[in-house]
Amino acid sequence: MITPDGPLASSLNRQLDRPHLGPFAIPPRRLAIGRRQESEDRLAFLGMIATEDISWKRCAYAVGNILQCWEHQGTHDAIFEYDAYLDDTTERAVERIEELETASMKLTNETIDPDLDVVVVEPEMLTQLERAYLPAEYDTVSLFTEAEFELPPFRIHDSPTAIVETVVDAVTEGNAETVGIVLDQESEYSPLIESALEAADLPFFGGPGFTDRSEHRLFLHLLRTAHRGTDTRISEIRSLLTAFECDVADRDADKRLHELDDGDLSWLVDFCHDIREYTFSDALSAFEHRTGDTLDSFREELHTLGIADEFVTEARLDDVSFYLQTYEVPVDRDNEGVLLADAKSASYVGREVVFYLGLDDRWTHSAPRRPWVDQDAQFTRNLKSFQLLLQSGSQQHYLVQDATGGSPVTPCLYFEELLEAAYDRFSELPSTTHQLHSEPRDGTVFDTEPVDVTAEPIETVSKSSLNTYVNSPRDYYFSRIVDGPEKDYLTEGNLLHDFAEFYVNHPAVIDDAALTEVVDLMLDEVRPLVRSVDERTSRTEYRASLETIVSYLDARPPTDGKFLTPATSGENAIADHFGDDIESPVTERGFADADLGINGMIDLVQSESELLDYKSGSENSANSIVKHAAIDEPTDEPDFQAVLYLTYWRSQTPAEQLSFTFFYVTELVDDVIAGDADLDDALTTVTYYPGSLTEHVRTEEFFEYLREEGANNCQKILSKIDYQTYAALFDAAQLVETTDSDELIDSEFGRTMIERLEAEIGEYKYVTTGSEQVMREIARQQKGAFFEPDLDAFESFVEDRLIEINRRRAGEDPFPVAGLAGEPNYRRVDNRDLLLEGEQ
Repeated sequence: MITPDGPLASSLNRQLDRPHLGPFAIPPRRLAIGRRQESEDRLAFLGMIATEDISWKRCAYAVGNILQCWEHQGTHDAIFEYDAYLDDTTERAVERIEELETASMKLTNETIDPDLDVVVVEPEMLTQLERAYLPAEYDTVSLFTEAEFELPPFRIHDSPTAIVETVVDAVTEGNAETVGIVLDQESEYSPLIESALEAADLPFFGGPGFTDRSEHRLFLHLLRTAHRGTDTRISEIRSLLTAFECDVADRDADKRLHELDDGDLSWLVDFCHDIREYTFSDALSAFEHRTGDTLDSFREELHTLGIADEFVTEARLDDVSFYLQTYEVPVDRDNEGVLLADAKSASYVGREVVFYLGLDDRWTHSAPRRPWVDQDAQFTRNLKSFQLLLQSGSQQHYLVQDATGGSPVTPCLYFEELLEAAYDRFSELPSTTHQLHSEPRDGTVFDTEPVDVTAEPIETVSKSSLNTYVNSPRDYYFSRIVDGPEKDYLTEGNLLHDFAEFYVNHPAVIDDAALTEVVDLMLDEVRPLVRSVDERTSRTEYRASLETIVSYLDARPPTDGKFLTPATSGENAIADHFGDDIESPVTERGFADADLGINGMIDLVQSESELLDYKSGSENSANSIVKHAAIDEPTDEPDFQAVLYLTYWRSQTPAEQLSFTFFYVTELVDDVIAGDADLDDALTTVTYYPGSLTEHVRTEEFFEYLREEGANNCQKILSKIDYQTYAALFDAAQLVETTDSDELIDSEFGRTMIERLEAEIGEYKYVTTGSEQVMREIARQQKGAFFEPDLDAFESFVEDRLIEINRRRAGEDPFPVAGLAGEPNYRRVDNRDLLLEGEQ
């Protein structure tokens, strides 16, 4: 009996009820060569690279085309009929393949003994080359009967993990030999099922191959890391460090390996530094010494490839990686336990109980797009293979997901041909939904004492926490429980803050030489986080930023701060370097106000009514700062620092006009280098007025401001009236407090202003234009400043958010991904990989 599939032949042979001399059921290739043969494409490839100086990728491409064309056309030199695929490499490969003793050459040159009685199972599933091996006369048997096969319902589960747990819960050491599992070996199910079976101490075979072995992958990862260069980040090799049991703090994730002062990593740094002096064999020995593993099979494969004594260059490492990704290296397996079968290579599983995992569109074969392939015949073979696979075993269990990541899972496309029904997801086909409720495999039930998990309520929130929460409550939640890596811009910003604080307290210490020391200190601290090629640029930027800070504080020193109590500063790297203490009433003023529900750290109290914050980013305008502090319609870039700090400072100095200034210390780097720096270009001030917008703009002070600083026609019309006439405008009609100037101009107040000023000055066009300019300036005041109602509303906003946060922390409500503005701004999310979409 000639079968298209090895497992089918084995299953038929197990059904014999009496001894049989020689093979009974057998695939053509095994019959032709008399044994199981290794992959021909790998054998041909190895033969080529051993004798020819050809690129490994080019060689593999030529060998693959030749063998594939041979399979579909029946002769080894059929590739010569396709000029587009002919070149010198292909011609030499044909000559080399012709010299090899392979099953394909046996199938080409020989036929089955015509004196034998031959029965062929499902001839359409044989390739052209396999059919050429058949005798002139033979009987046929179909794999499929006239009786219909009733498709079991699809069992829909929530996740791949739930599917794997369901399978493993059904397998025992006693029934493992009767169980088969079919899956796409490139899917997530493959590592999950292998890990689960290993954890349950259940035997299995047919799973991970040579390349899949963890120690082999780890060795290749090590060699890749060694060639990454000195800018390799810890985060990029985290899995490697975990495998080597190197414990690195999360805060060091963005630091460069070669600059991290950690004794546990010194061996890895040395290995990377000396990699070009290692041969593959030497590197493997070093790896074995470090891990305690012996990789004899990998060493043997290096000798098979002829590169064991070659130096580990990046190009040759690329070749090895390509080879292992392209060819399946044979491994010794214990054929015991659960059988794992690949959905794209198996057509029959000879087990009593068969689990099918996934069954999605990844199970669909991609027919080779080559002119020698009959697409229709190939599709028929693939469809029949799939149809046979579905019916393997006495019991079939189809375990699937209906959706993943919020999107429906598309069933394998072959179901369209077999079921003759339209569908988009598994739930539209006969199916049942399952929830996993598993217990320990040994049946043990664990008694637990009640645990008090009541969370202490959060009483205050910082500006950064509030920003994060408004953008995405779930990101806020994970930010509190997951440590984040140290960032270069944060480290630079902290050091600039430390310098500014130190200079306020000890200006006499800082001279030109001291500035150079500070720059060197900053470079030492940041070096693990930045690329080595950026060091000269960073040195220039740091020097310019420090000089900008010195210039500002020399020109605008803070008041003596007698109204504040001096406080000892926390850690300060600059002060530690120079050996001085910091005890100042005006720098780094921490606050936590439980009544207001806010906390923070004021960089500099410039005066009793002025606060200043150092920034290392790009300058923002006052309008932008106020816009992103909106609470009625939050933006996708929420930033509540200015309004939060002004709210606190208002409680300390009530009824006072206050200001909050952002000092962008890195904004003037180019200007400092060019010698043309203007400090005002690095400052953005937001003002708080202790009253409403109406109260502010009707003051005489604002009237005088418009007369001197307003637009031309604005100044012209106000120069023709006195303050009392201007103030009377606000008594004649109510001012609409809006940021939309057109709305204000079209309002009753706007019409009244124009009418009254025309009556006072005359019906001139400039009066109308000037009045509109006044109202546009009033609207701009609302856009770029805070007023008493704004801070009152912000206090209520914070109170509501704290109530909401504590309710969610208590488990009453979930922390959603979407923030108050809807979909979060993922550029401002710190834990993107933890924010699962959909209902979780």
